Amino acid sequence: MLEIKNLTCGYRKDPVLRQVSLSVDHGGFVGVIGPNGSGKTTLLKVITKIITPWQGEVSIEGVNVHRLTYKDMACKVAVVSQMPAPGSRMSVEEFVLLGRIPWQRPFQFLETKEDMVSAFDAMVLTDTFRLRQRSIADLSAGERQLVLVARALSQNPRILILDEPTNHLDITHQVAILDLVKKLNRQRKITVIAVLHDLNLASEYCDRLVLINQGMIYKSGLPAEVLTYPIIEAVYKTCVVVKDNPVSKRPYVFLVSGEVKSIAP
Repeated sequence: MLEIKNLTCGYRKDPVLRQVSLSVDHGGFVGVIGPNGSGKTTLLKVITKIITPWQGEVSIEGVNVHRLTYKDMACKVAVVSQMPAPGSRMSVEEFVLLGRIPWQRPFQFLETKEDMVSAFDAMVLTDTFRLRQRSIADLSAGERQLVLVARALSQNPRILILDEPTNHLDITHQVAILDLVKKLNRQRKITVIAVLHDLNLASEYCDRLVLINQGMIYKSGLPAEVLTYPIIEAVYKTCVVVKDNPVSKRPYVFLVSGEVKSIAP
């Protein structure tokens, strides 16, 4: 579905990513993790054509993304990034319908029945249909994030890219959003690439993790292969303990504070 070969890129003359190669299978759920400034968001920007690689290429279904028009890209890839500005007076329904723009024909001024069905289906899936007449400005942070997912789903994408979708959300909304994304990944075979800061959420929901450090892939594999205490301590420079989640059996990372370390035998 997605293949990245020997990617090097950055801003002005400063490289951010160097010699990155990565492939994502159809229907995969890949989590991108790593310290702040390691290049995670830059990777997403290259995939979505926001920045041009200095070297290497990114292909979707065997086609270099720079051979695709932005309209073609938007019909294949949807992005969930930061929450919309809380001051926006646009209604939820109007906002979700923005996801149908890539599918509109030339000189089409009104939404078609297909547009409305796709938008309504997306709102039902995300439990935002009940909010459709409300203003974005009147929603909570968690509700706005769900609306962002609904807009992305209304595009009918084959690949869903999420940039820190649970940032600043409480645990209830974190679980609700990632449960929804996992459901879409399994039932609709949507390929998911998600940048996540929370290592335990990444472990619990992702089938595969890609750990980026200093602009290069440090480790890639199953959560149990990536989230080991030697790897985490080497990359994050933080003392941790890693144990299996007693229910899911996936690795769970426990932080060890400096105070505890100072009194440990």
